[in-house]
Amino acid sequence: MAHASGTTGELSDAEIAEITSYVDIHLPPPDVPTVLLLFGTNQPAPVRIAADRHHRGLAPLIIATGGANRHDGTIEGQMFRRRLRDAGVPEDAIRVEDQSADTWQNVQLALPHLHHTDMRTLPLTAVSKWYHRRAVHAVRTILPDLDRFHAIGWEPIYAGEPVTRINWPTHSEGGRRVIREWEEIRRRVVAGEIGNASRIEGAWQ
Repeated sequence: MAHASGTTGELSDAEIAEITSYVDIHLPPPDVPTVLLLFGTNQPAPVRIAADRHHRGLAPLIIATGGANRHDGTIEGQMFRRRLRDAGVPEDAIRVEDQSADTWQNVQLALPHLHHTDMRTLPLTAVSKWYHRRAVHAVRTILPDLDRFHAIGWEPIYAGEPVTRINWPTHSEGGRRVIREWEEIRRRVVAGEIGNASRIEGAWQ
């Protein structure tokens, strides 16, 4: 697949479909309670997802992660907490990690919460940007004993427009971000730097 690194180049429709399928993390849980792990961001979509699932009895525990956002300085984990509480989620349903600087630290620094939750009886659901496949590999690598887990992917907004599974190749920000994710994760899996992750029977394993 020939193209300039980090750009969409002259991708064919088949190549675009292959990349989209590879990076798309969305394997949502069935309508049963799960622990939600919100990967850090300054965008509000994860709060809407988490609050909705909590109020439907599907997210009894929400682990919010993220330190200082590199663009605006927002402390992501604390922002999640405030917005979740504003959305009617009680404090005792929220755990916060607010020191992490990247996706891998989102999981690493949330381990105290992950190890002291109902995860022995409740499955885990990661909540991140739909193309943020590194979130799946971070969970798989840092929690190797986790048998299976789910993921909910949401569409981030950049340059005033959502990055979707359809428009990413022509989006002013989406093309670069999706290609970068596709290239980096494949390279690091092949190099043995991170664990592999596979879609099996509706979950990540």
